[in-house]
Amino acid sequence: MRRCILILSLLLTTAMLSWGQVSEPLVVLQQDSLQQSVDTVQQLSKIQKAKERFHQRVEAKLNEPYDTTRNSGYWWRALKHGRVNFKDSTMGYPKFVMFCYKTYVWGDRAFNSYDSAYVKPTGKNWKLIFKSDNWVDSYIGHPVKNVNQVMNSNLVSSVGLSLSFMAVSVGYTVGLSNLIHRGKLSDKIEFSFTCARFTADAYYWENNNDINVTYKIKNVAGMDNGLYKLRQSGVSRKAMGLTAYYFFNNRRYAQAAAYCFSKYQKRNAGSWLVGFSLQHFDVKFDVEQMSEDIRTYFPTKADAPRILYNDYCLLFGYGYNWVLGRKWLLNFTGTPYVGYRYNHFHIENNMPSAVSINMRARLGAVYNHKNYFVGLQSIGDHHRYKTKNSRLVNSTLDFMALVGIRF
Repeated sequence: MRRCILILSLLLTTAMLSWGQVSEPLVVLQQDSLQQSVDTVQQLSKIQKAKERFHQRVEAKLNEPYDTTRNSGYWWRALKHGRVNFKDSTMGYPKFVMFCYKTYVWGDRAFNSYDSAYVKPTGKNWKLIFKSDNWVDSYIGHPVKNVNQVMNSNLVSSVGLSLSFMAVSVGYTVGLSNLIHRGKLSDKIEFSFTCARFTADAYYWENNNDINVTYKIKNVAGMDNGLYKLRQSGVSRKAMGLTAYYFFNNRRYAQAAAYCFSKYQKRNAGSWLVGFSLQHFDVKFDVEQMSEDIRTYFPTKADAPRILYNDYCLLFGYGYNWVLGRKWLLNFTGTPYVGYRYNHFHIENNMPSAVSINMRARLGAVYNHKNYFVGLQSIGDHHRYKTKNSRLVNSTLDFMALVGIRF
């Protein structure tokens, strides 16, 4: 019995010794991990302390004593200390300041009021957006008799920024080739104003990149006389415009949720819309840079085809927001517009049509995450141009990827 007890004791002692030897490295690892956690906590503590010091300084500045005498300068002293109250009639605001404030309150109530069951505000007034903008312009038709043409520009890849404050947004993009070659090949400027009842956007774009041209020429008998494909320089394209439209279902439908990112659409909703469009378009060809086969149809610079017109149109259409889950939104907006076209350039006995028939389609997808958002947008803008001897459909196709932050 004593032998059994002795053997059992030796086994237990050996096991305890071996357990202690194996455990020692584990204890060291735990200490290293603990040290890392302590360092991380200390770093976070430093950042938190810096934030607290900043807030304390701001609070101290705001809480400094100041002259509270209710005279004409009191409102400015109170403003510097965060004591603004437009409902207090004793603040001594100048008449112009009060006029601006009352105008803002009236405008916000009259033009920016939503049904809270369908739309809610983001709680932020500023937005900064980085864009990757990729677009092409194309021209299909026959510029002169017996000549059919298809022209497609090279893809313009641009980068740019857009800054928004409340309902106003301004953006600029520049072609990557401009940045690389330091040339003025393509750029785009955009401006928009969007509220609950209506939206207005203005733009200017310019593209001087080379264009891919396919000419199909027929002889007098109407038979094919040749097919020419070339990459052509010397075709400058410029366009500018202003478009504005009113939303009929403005209490439940928020266009701003899809394209301005200043609202959240909570439930599916759509709206009919009506408005107007003003556009200027200019396409100029340099005859000296055309191929010899094509130049025979344009002996002089005066004979070169040119598209130069202004459009004055009324538009109508429909927009719809699909809410996909809690964070995704998809929008489609289609707007045909019809009106008057004033042509600045025409060849004798080839008077252009004064009827303008155009179409714009817009598609947008947005993913929201707290104060951040990412989006994809696509815009197709199509114009029909017609004269006695020429017909042309010029289009602009735009694809954008963007990421932004609200603050």
